[in-house]
Amino acid sequence: MSVKSKTEDLEAFVTVVDCGSFSRAAVLLDQHIAKVSRAITRLETSLECALLSRTTRRLELTEEGQTFIEYAREGLNLLEYGEESLRLLKHAPAGKLRVDAASPFVLHQLTPLIAQFSHLYPDIRLDITSHDNVIDLLEHKTDLAIRIGQLPDSNLHARKLGISQLHLVASPAYLKQSSALNTELDLYNHKLIGFTGTTKLNKWPLQQACALNFSLNASSGETIRHLCIAGQGIALLSQFMIADDLTHNRLIKVLPQAIKTPNQRESVQAVYYKNSAVSSRIVAFLDFIQPRLTL
Repeated sequence: MSVKSKTEDLEAFVTVVDCGSFSRAAVLLDQHIAKVSRAITRLETSLECALLSRTTRRLELTEEGQTFIEYAREGLNLLEYGEESLRLLKHAPAGKLRVDAASPFVLHQLTPLIAQFSHLYPDIRLDITSHDNVIDLLEHKTDLAIRIGQLPDSNLHARKLGISQLHLVASPAYLKQSSALNTELDLYNHKLIGFTGTTKLNKWPLQQACALNFSLNASSGETIRHLCIAGQGIALLSQFMIADDLTHNRLIKVLPQAIKTPNQRESVQAVYYKNSAVSSRIVAFLDFIQPRLTL
């Protein structure tokens, strides 16, 4: 078996394990399932042992597979680091970089930085997507994602980009026509705007716990921002997306002492898949945006 074939077979093995199925791995690798299956068979034949236990319902690593998988990951990562280092001897970072973030972060933080980044790194082709819910990086073929709030235990590496404080805000028009707002308990007498289908985001980190009722909900933080500016109620939003609104009096902070800060929802982190070597494209992008973010 050639070195090239071994590398391809290792990539197929790691991808199958990470995806949990041959079909998902085939999609990610842009190959036919049969080709992926043959790669695993060649690898098992070469190693003289079964690496995967296949049933109709699940795919599991054998004892030998559990031992070998980490070596396979490390070997592929070292090869990628080596190839990247050789490329950088002659060239600047190049290639496609797929970045995902919630739409407010893309609009208010990333978009203003793209022109300068592209000027400095003309050979990096950015592919930016917006998902307000946490996505599977493998499934969506995403290299790097920006996450707001606490990260669940996962197979992702994380790099903290900073803290973006949460604020209770409302429009001047809404406050002018509404009842007094002096303590957290006064929120019961106000219209509150929350998130659809994301109960944890509707648990506001108040100093004095309250069972809140939301009269209006939306799935996107950017939609909630616009509803708030339009005078539809009070919302809890991050500094990174409303700084300009506060400066220009489109939104006003209310109950500024009511929110516990710092809290888990204020952390801004960049995440990438553990089994992918951190390419020069990712490093270049993070090193560029981090000092320029206005969190």
